[in-house]
Amino acid sequence: MTLLLNDTLTRHGPLPSAGTLATLSKNFIWGVATSAYQIEGGANAGGRGPSIWDTFAHTPGKTRNGDHGDIACDHFHRWPQDLELIRSLEVDAYRFSVAWPRVQATGAGPWNAQGLDFYDRLVDRLLSRGLQPHLTLYHWDLPQALQETGGWANRDTAFRFATYAEAVARRLGDRVASIATHNEPWCTAVLGHQTGQFAPGFRDEAMAVQVSHHLLLSHGLAMQAMRAAGVQAPLGIVLNHSSASPASKDPADVALASKLYAGFVRWYMDPLFLGHYPQDPGLTIYPDVRTGDMELIRAPMDFLGVNYYMRLWASASNVPAPMPMGATDMGWEIYPDGLRQLLTDLHRDYRLPPIYITENGMAEADRLQDGKVHDPRRIEFVRTHLEAIAQARDAGVDIRGYFYWSLLDNYEWDSGYTKRFGLVHVDYETQLRTPKDSAYWYRDLIRTARAMATQTTEEEAQLWQL
Repeated sequence: MTLLLNDTLTRHGPLPSAGTLATLSKNFIWGVATSAYQIEGGANAGGRGPSIWDTFAHTPGKTRNGDHGDIACDHFHRWPQDLELIRSLEVDAYRFSVAWPRVQATGAGPWNAQGLDFYDRLVDRLLSRGLQPHLTLYHWDLPQALQETGGWANRDTAFRFATYAEAVARRLGDRVASIATHNEPWCTAVLGHQTGQFAPGFRDEAMAVQVSHHLLLSHGLAMQAMRAAGVQAPLGIVLNHSSASPASKDPADVALASKLYAGFVRWYMDPLFLGHYPQDPGLTIYPDVRTGDMELIRAPMDFLGVNYYMRLWASASNVPAPMPMGATDMGWEIYPDGLRQLLTDLHRDYRLPPIYITENGMAEADRLQDGKVHDPRRIEFVRTHLEAIAQARDAGVDIRGYFYWSLLDNYEWDSGYTKRFGLVHVDYETQLRTPKDSAYWYRDLIRTARAMATQTTEEEAQLWQL
């Protein structure tokens, strides 16, 4: 059962300032985002093969409470209702990912018609509801069969990925509003291969560094393959980024901030936009790069997706961040100005394509009470981050849209079902979807911004007639 947003205009919290709304009211896309493994379920349905997350999550001790994504939000079976829910939010766009093992069970060989048909129907139904589909090709669910031949540590996987990207783009690229190759390659490389926190669960820094290069190479190869196939959809990548703040002016703190920023942001931005890896005294391991790799990696992009959740706090003596606005249920500092700083720094340092904020949101310990979920801190989180985006846009950064993470409470990787990021509460036992106060607030924000854009357009038209 899905509870749609009713039509009543509500005020669950203050909207952003008039100046922010004015800045974000024109040529700006409002959306929500999800990923396949976190919501789809249907792990053994429709010809889907196993992914590295199926293997990892079913390994004892790897995830909270042994949670896995076999059912998750059961979106594979409930997607028509979920699309109605998205439409009731009155957003412009929906960002989702394709599960590679759902369309190609082993990452090689025959394509699964049932899986491709699933995404075909999803895209067509989104369009019929006036919603822009924004597609991500890889959100961490590598086919397990490819992991058994080395996974992302094997250079050949980059070429497999390009074949997969071309096939999906040929099938859906004539209708989607954008295609991103990867979501947050840092997470795949570092959390999956250095810290062991994510699938496939390795703890090898040198491997993680080489994996990061193969991910970037696969992006470049996929861009080349999709463009050669004549795909017209805008193409890009989605990176998780943070600003970096030294705890003090102490040289040790400043050096640590530089190292953290180089490893988290510049490690991906420099190859993509400058054609080389960053040189920083704190970085000591570099990948094997072959002739021609960087030319592929730095292929021009039509857009850049930026995911922002928190800043990097750099203290060589482990002084904790001050956290004046508190922390999310993940323990992450709430620091909206870091998003403004990040965007203006990127704008200063690189020649950028248009930017979309493809993820931004917070986990909160939400509770369903009397059929409602009151989440004022989430509303304040979004409001203050939108203020930061508007400030960056006013400073000249070309930001085209904002996607809240996430539409639904969902499977939060190694945290299982204990962390709730959604605008919509999900009861995992019954699959009941209940919009939270933040969902109504977000819808009313969008309505207000649209009304302001319409008024501005009408006023400009009147001025032209004078």
